[in-house]
Amino acid sequence: MIEYFDAPDIKKRMLEITDVLRFDHVDPERVHCVRSRGSQAKNTVARIHGLGRIWQETLRMKPTYILEIIHEHFDYYPREAQDRTLIHELMHIPQGFRGGFRHHGDHVTSENVDTWCQRYRQRRRDMGLDKV
Repeated sequence: MIEYFDAPDIKKRMLEITDVLRFDHVDPERVHCVRSRGSQAKNTVARIHGLGRIWQETLRMKPTYILEIIHEHFDYYPREAQDRTLIHELMHIPQGFRGGFRHHGDHVTSENVDTWCQRYRQRRRDMGLDKV
């Protein structure tokens, strides 16, 4: 059985990533971060879930995303791999922030994720957040 827990540590890291990378289209107040335990997923480290338009309209809610970290995998990754995973998941959120997704193959590619990870590391150094 999968259990879900609030993940304030992930929220803090998500806020830093969106700030450092200037992902201004991401509304951090409407991105909720959870840690799941008990997943049977073999190759999944994290997922992002969007609240589809029909749910938004029916529940009278604004677009919302849930960033799910799968404890059994993510928490045992080195910090840099965790950052890459978080950047990857945030890249799925489109510019319009309407509840939809950018899919693999167009915007979310290994090359684009690599580029954003390099920018993240460089900007952290430039901002004095990391020692060289």
